[in-house]
Amino acid sequence: MTQVPLPTHLEAFLNAQRVGRLATVDKHSRPHVVPVCFAYTNGVVYIALDAKPKRVHVRQLRRVRNLIANPNVQVLVDVWDENWTRLAYLQLRGLADVIEAGAEQAEAVRLLRGRYAEYVTMPIDDAPIMRIEVTSYVAWGAVG
Repeated sequence: MTQVPLPTHLEAFLNAQRVGRLATVDKHSRPHVVPVCFAYTNGVVYIALDAKPKRVHVRQLRRVRNLIANPNVQVLVDVWDENWTRLAYLQLRGLADVIEAGAEQAEAVRLLRGRYAEYVTMPIDDAPIMRIEVTSYVAWGAVG
């Protein structure tokens, strides 16, 4: 599949959101959805597999095991408002993998630290990063 960059107005909508929901499926097609912090640039979403308390090593996280079994993932960001004319969402579908030390991983860390103050002091310099190449998207509602 071909990487698909977002139009400017959708990129702005995406970057205005603070949390996304990452959906993966396991080898038995069972879905798994978790909230995530993310950074987006040039058709790629980055998600840190960071040092927040986890019960297992990052390589054993269900989302990582799932993307190894099936790299097709989706990231959803949305806006809820009691005024339903302001409702909006953006679904990013793509192919995921995990990147480790190197120039792209370092750039992903820089982007994530630029979006989230908590990452500035968190030891994520050597953390694995989930990389999602956006292959399609669906936008709905008041996305700009």
